[in-house]
Amino acid sequence: MSTCNTGPDFSSGFPAFVSAGDILTDLVRTPAPDGTPAHADSQWRAHPGGAGWNVARAVARLGLPTACVGSLGTDNFSDELWNASVAAGLDMRFMQRVERPPLLAIVHETHPPAYYFIGEQSADLAFDPAKLPEGWRAQAKWAHFGCISLVRQPLGETLATLAAELRAAGVKISFDPNYRNLMAHGYEPILRRMAALADLIKVSDEDLRMLFPGQSEAEAIASVRALNPAATVLVTRGAQAASLYTAGGEVLEAAPPRVEVADTVGAGDASIGGLLFSLMSTPQRTWRQHLAFALAAGAAACRRPGAHSPTLDEVVALLAD
Repeated sequence: MSTCNTGPDFSSGFPAFVSAGDILTDLVRTPAPDGTPAHADSQWRAHPGGAGWNVARAVARLGLPTACVGSLGTDNFSDELWNASVAAGLDMRFMQRVERPPLLAIVHETHPPAYYFIGEQSADLAFDPAKLPEGWRAQAKWAHFGCISLVRQPLGETLATLAAELRAAGVKISFDPNYRNLMAHGYEPILRRMAALADLIKVSDEDLRMLFPGQSEAEAIASVRALNPAATVLVTRGAQAASLYTAGGEVLEAAPPRVEVADTVGAGDASIGGLLFSLMSTPQRTWRQHLAFALAAGAAACRRPGAHSPTLDEVVALLAD
């Protein structure tokens, strides 16, 4: 294992927010510089990522002490993820290292996306909550879960159990199913289990189509809300207006700011990260203001290529416009 940075000093306490989702490397095949198709002369680029890691990085970049909870290997890809986590300002006491191979997402086509995962017995599956620093749960206020981490066993059961324990201790739970092809079969039990624990559920219009095939969007939203009527539900639709259904029965709609889009990678993660940041940092805001902040964060992420995590200044500038 190469030498890794240690990150900022969090010795004064533990972060109020943790994200316990997937941490992985995206290996993306791109067209050759001369414009020939990717399969004719493949070029591959490695990008640190994973939905859970993206959400943690988004909240940290906006300015709140944050941890990404999980396990990495001791290889070059894991070193890059570690160092990127340090650069993002994450609390590295929550990230474990084990002698196992990395989890990789092989993105062999980008338009439309086509991908598969390599990670049998990989490092992420070895995550052990018992090895987290003592006393962190008492200071946690929000915890985020979602994506493929919940369907990769034994990690899925470990995280679902952790979510239930945190919820019982008064920690608020955020849940984003973030549909991937690993969820095509047998996902409904964990969907129901996690939704029942959640204070906040975020889904995209694409998630709704894949999770509830054959249902209209309105029917799919009703299905999500029926899983936990006490949860607030955020539905994003890319550049189109998003909807927020509060636990109190309020229904809000707002369109994201119009921006010049570099790409939409990580925009959904930036949106839920923005909403969580707004809820934690300025709880006195109205739900409409929280929604506006979340959509501005997602839009800001689209202005730069890759899973960009916008700064608070970037988001505030879009809100001002």
